[in-house]
Amino acid sequence: MYTASQASIADVVTKNTAYNNKVNERVLTFKDLKSLSTRLINALQTTDATPEKIADAKAFNKKMQGIRAKAVETPADPSTPSPATISTSQQSYDQQIQHLAGIISVLQTEPSYAPNENDLKIVTLTAKQADLTAKNSAVATAYTNVSNSRIARDTTIYGTDTGLFDIAAEVKKYVKSVYGSTSPQFAQVKGIEFTKKRK
Repeated sequence: MYTASQASIADVVTKNTAYNNKVNERVLTFKDLKSLSTRLINALQTTDATPEKIADAKAFNKKMQGIRAKAVETPADPSTPSPATISTSQQSYDQQIQHLAGIISVLQTEPSYAPNENDLKIVTLTAKQADLTAKNSAVATAYTNVSNSRIARDTTIYGTDTGLFDIAAEVKKYVKSVYGSTSPQFAQVKGIEFTKKRK
C-alpha cells in the first residue's frame, strides 16, 4: 500500500507538470491573437470590401478584444447607483478561436483580400486556427489526465476502509490490542502520524 501510494503521488506530480506545460504552450500560442485580429481588420480596410463586410469583421474583432458594442452608461449624479449590468465578455480560449474563425470567414468572402504578409494570408490563418484549437484541446486532455490521477491517488490513500489512511489506523489498533498500550511495540507505531485530507 505504501508503494502504491508513493506511485500514485508521483503520477499526480508527473501529470500536473504535463498539464502546466500544456497551459504554458497555449498561453504562448494565443499571446498575439488580439493584435493579429486588429491587423487583419486594418488589412481588410485596404481592400475593395464593402463597409458592411468591414463592419462584420470589426464586430468579431470587438469580441476578440473584449469591447462592448455599446458602452455602459454612467449616471450623471454620483449619488445615483450604477445600473446593474451583465458581463458580455467573450474571452475564453474557445470563444477567441470562434472570433478568429469569424474574421477568417469574412476575409474568405472578399476576393480583393490578398495580403503580401505571410501571417495575414488565409492559408496561414487557417493553420493558426487549427493550431489554437489543438493547443486548447491539449490543455483539456491534460487537465482530465491530472484530475483522474488525483482521484486515483485519493482512492489509494483515503478510500474508506481500503485506503492507506484507514488501514494504518487499523494496524495501530491491532498492534495495541496484541502488545498493549504501554508496550514498546505500540510505542514504535503510535507516533506515526497520518493526516486525513480536508474536504
